[in-house]
This record gives sequence, C-alpha cells and structure tokens, in this order.
Amino acid sequence: MPRRLLSLLSATGLALLITLGLASPAAAVTTTEKLAVLSSFTQTSAASYNSWNAARVNRGPWQAYNFDWSTDYCSTSPDNPFGFTFELSCYRHDFGYRNYKAMGRFSANKSRLDSAFYEDLKRVCATYSSGWKPICDGLAWTYYQAVRTFGKVAVSQADLDRFAAQVAEQRRQDALV
Repeated sequence: MPRRLLSLLSATGLALLITLGLASPAAAVTTTEKLAVLSSFTQTSAASYNSWNAARVNRGPWQAYNFDWSTDYCSTSPDNPFGFTFELSCYRHDFGYRNYKAMGRFSANKSRLDSAFYEDLKRVCATYSSGWKPICDGLAWTYYQAVRTFGKVAVSQADLDRFAAQVAEQRRQDALV
C-alpha cells in the first residue's frame, strides 16, 4: 500500500475515533500550569509535602505534566542514616531540582527547594523521642548544609562518624533506662 494512502487512512481513522469519543488527544499543559503545580509541590509546608507525596503515589492525574519522578534519593549519603527516615525527603528534593532544571528555572528556586528539604527533614525528626531527636536534628542540619553548599546530599564520613558516636551513646543511655 503506498505510504500516502496509509497516512490518509491513519489520519481518517484517528479523526473518526476522536469524533466518536473513543480516543481524545491529551490536553496540553501550559508552562504556566506546570510551574504552578511544581511550585505547589515544592513549598516548605507539610501540606505541600503531602500533596507531592499523594501525586507520587498516584501519578496518573499528573501524566500530562511530564514531571521527572526519577531519584537517587540522598545521592552519595545514606538514605536513612542510623535509622532516621530521610529517603522521601531526599526524593522530593530530587523532584524539585530535576523539574526546575528541566524548565530552566532552577536558580530562581534552589534556595526554596533546599529550605523545603530541611523542613521535611525536621518533620521527620519531630517524630523521634527526646533522646534521639537532637541527633536527628543534627543530621538534618548536616544534610541541609550539604545540599545548600554542593547541590546534593554529600555528607562526609567524618560527619557520619561523629553522629555514629552520638547514636552509640544514646543507645547506651537507652539500655540503662
């Protein structure tokens, strides 16, 4: 079958499917709309985090936005150092970085993305008991300083060793109770 006739039949078939309501082209998302949703997903509040996480779990309604959901979690640093659950905080941070970079708007948003990351980490730390919370808070601050300085979580081994000593001491104190 000649290529021209095949193209005409394909176009006619698609037009017929659209007319019958059996298929519809995806609604185009404008740059303004994408930036608005991206901004709503990357604020410092718990509500913003919860909206992002709900979208992460159920990506279907957000497919037209073509967000980059890839992550390396906490880059070269532990995702859950000493059992503190930082993994999803790192994931949301990656989401913000990758999507703002793809839209050419990263530098204008980096500071807020880093602040949102720190707020997410502090919310994680708030769930720990009084003996463990200061250690978690210290790690959160160290992770935040790493992204602020290097643009990724790159915590030094010396920092991890310092926190390991604090964790060991807290475990010893917990055993005495």
